Amino acid sequence: MPEMLSRRALLFTTAALPLIAAARDIDVTDFGAKGDGSTLNTKALQSAIDACAKRGGGIVRIPAGRFLSGTLFLKSGVHLDLDPAAVLLGSTRLGDFPATPGGFRSYADNYTEKSLIYAEDAENIGIGGSGRIDGQGKSFEGPYKVRPYLMRFISCRNLSISGVTIADSPMWVQHYLNCQDVHIHGITVRSQVNHNNDGIDIDCCRRVRISDCDILSGDDAIVLKSTADVPCRDVVVSNCVLSTLCNALKLGTESNGGFENIAFSNCTIYDTRLAGIALETVDGGTLNNVNVSNIVMTRVGAPIFVRLGNRARPFREGGPVPGVAALRNVQITNIQATGAGPTGCAIAGLPAHPIENLTMENIRIEFDGGGTAQDAKRAVPENPEKYPEHSMFGRLPAYGLYFRHVKGLRTRNLNLTTAKADARPAIAKEDTEDLS
Repeated sequence: MPEMLSRRALLFTTAALPLIAAARDIDVTDFGAKGDGSTLNTKALQSAIDACAKRGGGIVRIPAGRFLSGTLFLKSGVHLDLDPAAVLLGSTRLGDFPATPGGFRSYADNYTEKSLIYAEDAENIGIGGSGRIDGQGKSFEGPYKVRPYLMRFISCRNLSISGVTIADSPMWVQHYLNCQDVHIHGITVRSQVNHNNDGIDIDCCRRVRISDCDILSGDDAIVLKSTADVPCRDVVVSNCVLSTLCNALKLGTESNGGFENIAFSNCTIYDTRLAGIALETVDGGTLNNVNVSNIVMTRVGAPIFVRLGNRARPFREGGPVPGVAALRNVQITNIQATGAGPTGCAIAGLPAHPIENLTMENIRIEFDGGGTAQDAKRAVPENPEKYPEHSMFGRLPAYGLYFRHVKGLRTRNLNLTTAKADARPAIAKEDTEDLS
C-alpha cells in the first residue's frame, strides 16, 4: 500500500509539471495583441513582457498570427517563445523605433541606435520557438542611422537564442555587444534584402557558443568584431551552414580590442562572393590563439584570407589612434574547397610587423586559375591603410597561397590545383622567415 501511494504521488507530480509550467506562460493576446498583420502591437507586446518581468520572469508566448510591432525592450528573466506559425513583424515606420544608444560606448554607435528587439544590462533572457522574426527590411532606404537592427543586446548575461527563423533585416540581423555567456543554437537566418545584412555580429563579447545554424546573408555571415577596447574572447562556432554575398567566417574588420581564444570548426560554406575564412586585425588589438578546422567550401572568392593591416581607426571620435596590431598563434587545418576564384589566398602582414606562428595543414583547394606570367611577376602593393578584403592586392603572384611578412610558418599536406591552366606558381613567399 505505501508503495502504491508513492507511485500515485509520483504520477500526480509528474503529470502536474506541464500544467504548472503552462500556467506560468503569458500569452500576448491576453494583453490585446492582434495577429492580423496590420494592427501595431508594440504597447500590448511590451505590456506582456513587463508583466512577466514583474512577477520574476518566465515565458511570453506569441501564438500563430502576424504580430506587427515597433521596438520591444526585453527584461531580465523573460524568454520570448514564438509558436510555429507565429511571425513577429517589424514595423515599416522608422518612428516606431526610438533611438536607444546604450551605455557601452563603441564605434558601433556610428551605425544605428534603433532595433526591433532590444535589451541592455539584462540577464537570463532568451528568444526561442520555431516561429519567425521578419524585419521587412526592403522598406528602409538610406544610411546606417535610418535602418534598424532586428535584435540588439548590450551588456547582457546568460542569453539564449534558439530555433527561430530571422529574416529580412534593414541592417545587421543581430548585434551582441559586450555580452557574456551567449548561446545561439539552431537558428535560421535569411536576409539579403538590404545593405549591411550581417547574419550574426559578436562584438566585444566573452564566452559565446554558436552552433547548428543555417545562414544566408547579404553581408558577412558570422562575424566577430571588437568595436571598443574590450576583446572578443572564448568564442566557439561549429556545425553551421553558411552562404553570403561577403565573407562567411570573419574576425574584424573592427579590431580595437582584439580577439583571443577563438575556434571555428565543422562548417560548410557555399556560394560566397568574398572569403570563406577571413582573419583580420587592422585597428590595433591583438588577434591571438585562433583555430580553424574541418571546413568544406564550394564556390567562394578566396577560401582563406589573413591580414594584419594598419587602418588605425579609433573606436570613439577624438580618441587615441591605435598602434599597429598583432596577429599570432593561428592554426588552419583540414580545409577542403572547390570552385575558388582566380585571385588566390593572401596571408599578409606588414613590414616589421609580421604575422607570427601560423600553421596550415591538410589544405586541399581547387582554384579557377587563368593567371598569366605577368601576374606571377607583378609587384604587390602594401596597402597598409586599405580596407581589408581578399581582393585588396589584385590578382596575386601565386594562384594558391601568397605569404608576405610572416614569421614562424608551418605548412604540411598542401594540395593546390587549378581548373584552368595558370602560369603562376602554387605558392609564393616574400619576407618570410622561420619556415618549416
